Amino acid sequence: MLVLTGAGISADSGVPTFRGEGGLWRRHRPEELATPEAFERDPRLVWEWYGWRRRIVAACEPNAAHRALAAWQAADAGVRIATQNVDGLHGRAAAESGIAAVAAMLLELHGSLFRIRCLSCGRRAEHRDPIDAGSVSGLPRCAGTGGCRGPLRPDVVWFGESLDPEVIETAFGWAGAADACLVVGTSAVVQPAARLAEVTREAGGAVIEVNPDRTPLTPLATVSLRGGAAAIVPRLVASDQPSVTSR
Repeated sequence: MLVLTGAGISADSGVPTFRGEGGLWRRHRPEELATPEAFERDPRLVWEWYGWRRRIVAACEPNAAHRALAAWQAADAGVRIATQNVDGLHGRAAAESGIAAVAAMLLELHGSLFRIRCLSCGRRAEHRDPIDAGSVSGLPRCAGTGGCRGPLRPDVVWFGESLDPEVIETAFGWAGAADACLVVGTSAVVQPAARLAEVTREAGGAVIEVNPDRTPLTPLATVSLRGGAAAIVPRLVASDQPSVTSR
């Protein structure tokens, strides 16, 4: 089973959607800040924005859908999650449940707000410390071996960047081998993640969609369930050994 999740699964946790009503920050559009060019031009401003986003997301808690999926993974080694979200709530749900092995069954396709990547040595690491964006000198620097001290950036996929080839290759491998793909809270318009459900369907698997609204994926879905993730997902995965028959 492959589970593909998008912003809708975190809506019940209070995480604001990227393009939602709160999509503007000060006088800047996210598309003008989440780019390599923006970071090169003004890293302090970009880090200030990401620090603000991290504070908002850190105050949110995994909801019933995150926890149900984490518990399902713990009970069934065949369940894999690929998420388009960068909020880290799938990982927190697993950690809070004491399910350490779930990390190996989770792909964060677009990265994480709570990881950093060095522009000099490429080192990646978890990072939840407060961001001092008052000046360029206060921005995070690499603490890797050899005294790198290179500039650190958020480890997320920005506009104009490609997904990590290893991550997307793994995701498509999971999709092609899955008996079913459960798609939760995604508009199914962001590529290449939107193709994952199609790959499962083309390989003969079922597609189950959970979304309050009709999406471009709906005509492809074996079953479409209308409603919020926190209400539907726990009921859907309540069985330890769920089965879905394609038709």
